[in-house]
Amino acid sequence: MPDHTRLQGRADCVLPDLLDRRAADTPDAAFVAFPDRRGGADSQVWSYAEMRDRVRAMAAALQALGVKPHDRVVVWLPNGGLCLTAWFAINYAGAIYVPINTAYKGGILEHVIQVSEARLVITIAALADRLVGIDTSAVDRVVVADTADAATAAARLPAADGITWLGGDALESTTAPAPLAEPVEPWDTQSIIYTSGTTGPSKGVLSSYAHLHAMGTALASDPRRVPFLGAGDRFMVNLPLFHVGGTAPVYAMLALGGSIALVEGFDTRSFWPAVRQSGTTCVILLGVMAAFLLKDRDEGAAEDSPLAHVIAIPLTEEAIAFRRRFGVTLHTLFNMSEVSCPLIAEENPEVVASCGRPRDGVEVRLVDAHDRAVEPGEVGELVIRTDLPWQMNHGYSGNPEATAAAWRNGWFHTGDAFRVDDQGNWFFVDRFKDSIRRRGENVSSFEVEAEICGHPAVREAAVVAVPAADSEDEILVAVSLAEGASLDPAALIEHLRPRMAHFMIPRYVRMLADLPKTPTNKVEKYLIRKAGVTADTWDREAAGIVVKRDKIGHS
Repeated sequence: MPDHTRLQGRADCVLPDLLDRRAADTPDAAFVAFPDRRGGADSQVWSYAEMRDRVRAMAAALQALGVKPHDRVVVWLPNGGLCLTAWFAINYAGAIYVPINTAYKGGILEHVIQVSEARLVITIAALADRLVGIDTSAVDRVVVADTADAATAAARLPAADGITWLGGDALESTTAPAPLAEPVEPWDTQSIIYTSGTTGPSKGVLSSYAHLHAMGTALASDPRRVPFLGAGDRFMVNLPLFHVGGTAPVYAMLALGGSIALVEGFDTRSFWPAVRQSGTTCVILLGVMAAFLLKDRDEGAAEDSPLAHVIAIPLTEEAIAFRRRFGVTLHTLFNMSEVSCPLIAEENPEVVASCGRPRDGVEVRLVDAHDRAVEPGEVGELVIRTDLPWQMNHGYSGNPEATAAAWRNGWFHTGDAFRVDDQGNWFFVDRFKDSIRRRGENVSSFEVEAEICGHPAVREAAVVAVPAADSEDEILVAVSLAEGASLDPAALIEHLRPRMAHFMIPRYVRMLADLPKTPTNKVEKYLIRKAGVTADTWDREAAGIVVKRDKIGHS
């Protein structure tokens, strides 16, 4: 059980020390399983000893490439053994892991590479050619891991100013890594994780070893600090290793001496076979994942499943229904790249949309724009600090202005609007940048989306503000439908009338096959907002449908 009275020591929370200790104490214990998503009977498994051997070999290769402690190394890879080994080897060499989103290209790719300040990039050929044509002046070398050698890499890829292409052999070594002049400490920067960039340019979150350890161990416990995961558990990692939803479970199981099942991404059809094949006991279901699995008509899909725990974020009706249907223990929490799971619910929560309550070791407040506490029951910005240092981010890479703004007055400002009910349950209301002001009323896009998604034909919805000629905002909803479903926008409005206040009902409805998303399944609302009222957008007022305030009579 984590001790919140002291900062964890190197042996407890620093990756090289943890890996060495696990490999020494339990060398044959499984650390990572790779389920065969093509339907094979068995998972490939690496033990702790094998993982350490792979990591040490690559760490030595990185040192031969000139990587020194505190250097930054970009890893641009899909989930898999190579990505996991590269991450661990970079930290083993005392350097900083900088993973980037495999969907990035063009300007955003240029931005994150420049902000990273990395000289070395590890990637694959399918991604490497995106580096051509953007400013990569800060980068010296790119290892194209799926090519044999430098000559093959150079032959496969076009010329790029200032870049030396290297092959996968550059990541191989038969020598031991050189000892570090100074040990890696808990407060050293372990990684730079980029925010999803749903409301603006991605920021690189500076994260220490103590931060990721605090996040991972909080992920594995409830508010009373009773662990629900241990050395005998296997956590399926179905979120990318450039996202804390991927890195935190890995670190949790390393800290606990347990294991992970690493898959490239979430897939409804292969989910239950992969769970059974790998022996998965715990998984994070983010966003609509639980709803997708719940809609599976195969009643025997989860038969003989070892899955025992599901962390559902956010807590939806579908997540609660998932627990009841499949007999798992349900958990939920609030987290972001910058913090360490400050709000966690008790097991099997029933209060829909609640994030739980503050966990041990953190202090939280709701404040207004001037950092004054809001009145009980009012919506405010969630601000956080921890009892111990280094258990949250320590800034944004290359962005001192954003760091100062987020950390003003000694608290980390999340940018998220929350409220607390009279039972002490905390609720996410909205990103402040996604809030809507309509005809004198504040509207939570999150709450409007929840009601719209309650319609059986709706798979997903994203609500944004669009400019209005005679009022502060109008409301537009982009909707994607469930497979095989159809929905008339007018019928959606009639569905919403008895379910929400008149000022919350959208004026505009836009039907999309799929909502634009980041690879971590977050809807990119800024793209919907930017597109605005398109030619194919349905307009309630143009259709002659009027929504007015309900008349309240007097007896």
